Amino acid sequence: MGKHFRLQIDEDSFSYERKQANIEKEESLDGIYVIRTNVPAEAMSSEQAVRNYKSLSGVERAFRSLKTVDLQVRPIHHRQPDRVRAHIFLCMLAYYVEWQMRKRLAPLLFDDEDKAAAEKLRASVVAPAQRSTAAQAKAASKRTPSDLPVHRFQTLLSDLATIVRNRVQPKDATTPTFDIITLPTVLQQRALDLLQVSL
Repeated sequence: MGKHFRLQIDEDSFSYERKQANIEKEESLDGIYVIRTNVPAEAMSSEQAVRNYKSLSGVERAFRSLKTVDLQVRPIHHRQPDRVRAHIFLCMLAYYVEWQMRKRLAPLLFDDEDKAAAEKLRASVVAPAQRSTAAQAKAASKRTPSDLPVHRFQTLLSDLATIVRNRVQPKDATTPTFDIITLPTVLQQRALDLLQVSL
């Protein structure tokens, strides 16, 4: 904001005035952004350039997921090139596993499963992204079409974390130990089916 004001500060006074010409010049550019690329128009249309630029939000989301929200990868200070490469590879592998899980668990999450339908609701590529009708219905009811509760990725993982395997040692020492696995709820079983995991 400072660039829009001219300040006069003296020992016993303070005054300011707006730089009206600067304000009007900047106001004329409000809401406008320009995307430039050195890729020839034959190789990438204007619409594709905008679409590619907007896809950067996916990269930013992935980075946020790696560092904070989901994977919480902490800085590790490597100096040897092979260790740096290994560290980056493991981080990317962990994110890929999470990405695959989100994709498969989408029917149980608030995520929009029908991206094609959502894309058809946009007037143009520069218009704000829309959610499909099915995603809006799922978000409004907080229930899936099969009447299961809809989750965020983290809350669904917390729910799945309640499945446990207990090792039982009978009182009679001659009887061998055995494992008992918690019986999954309907929601947990659906998630396991979507992930193609069997207990």
